Amino acid sequence: MDGENAFASTGSGVHEAGRAAVVFIHGAGMDHSVWVMQARHFVRSRLNVLAPDLPGHGRSEGRTLTSIPDMAAWVVRAMDAVGLDSAAVVGHSMGALVAYALAARHPDRCRALALFGPSAPMPVTDALLNAAADDDHAAIDMANSWSHSPQARLGANQNPGLWMLGGGERLLETAAPGVFHADLSACNGFDPDADAGPVRCPALVVVGEADQMTPARAGIAVSERLAQARVLRLAGCGHAMLSEQPNAVLDALISIVH
Repeated sequence: MDGENAFASTGSGVHEAGRAAVVFIHGAGMDHSVWVMQARHFVRSRLNVLAPDLPGHGRSEGRTLTSIPDMAAWVVRAMDAVGLDSAAVVGHSMGALVAYALAARHPDRCRALALFGPSAPMPVTDALLNAAADDDHAAIDMANSWSHSPQARLGANQNPGLWMLGGGERLLETAAPGVFHADLSACNGFDPDADAGPVRCPALVVVGEADQMTPARAGIAVSERLAQARVLRLAGCGHAMLSEQPNAVLDALISIVH
């Protein structure tokens, strides 16, 4: 794509013509791996799955895109590249903004929308932006700590074997220099009126009641912008809901994707 190699996970499945599809969009500084559990479920449910690494992230080449609309347009081109006419589009955090912009700007490509931990606009504190601009590890420390609820910071998880704080830190550490700052700047610059607009398809907004990065009230405000939205509140859950409450996340997705 665009002269660069782009990577996307298919959930270890093979795309088949005529199947419904789901597209997963990761958050700032992350990659497709945050969706491993969900991707594998929907492949086994006989859906086509596409979980791309945005340019400059994970295994995808290219420069990091600097605006949410540009990321949304890139995801549409990725869908074109693998022959997906439309899909249920799912995003977390920055990925939720990308999914929101995609649904608004390309309504024929999005049959359903799921937003996890959204906020529109999505302001980012100067302390975090400045640390990320310097590629200071403090940016990772701040974002990772603020993304987890108090319970998650103690290490408890529904699924044994996951170290949530450690996993979040290691994933952000894999981002190339400048990537995390570019993503945070894109989030900070998002204008829902200019960059998105009306969304008519069925939508689900999932908020964590212990989210310090994008508070629940911000996600509920996003839902009020959508024509057919319902809200799911996850009690005691922080922004890192994909790892904190993976079973609830999957159950929520099943209700909107199928």
